[in-house]
Amino acid sequence: MKKIILATVIAATVMTGCARQTFIMSPAPQNQAAELNKSQPFFVSGIGQHKTVDAAKLCGGADKVAKVEVQQTFVNGLLSVVTFGVYTPRQARVFCK
Repeated sequence: MKKIILATVIAATVMTGCARQTFIMSPAPQNQAAELNKSQPFFVSGIGQHKTVDAAKLCGGADKVAKVEVQQTFVNGLLSVVTFGVYTPRQARVFCK
């Protein structure tokens, strides 16, 4: 029984994909450091939940925002699998000019 559970967890972890949404407001230099790199917690796969990041406030104006990213990393996916979807974090990043 333990082998079946372990195999199921390993298979679910391997099938967990990473996802990234990138919103480019204006071209910015490559390898720019993120002003914000924050893990955002969601529960029950994020159903009916939302998180807001005020990129304009963080960068000092909407015209200074270069890029906004939201990503589910491998570790985030692993945490989601281990908790059976109860805890599903995502990374949020804001890049300023």
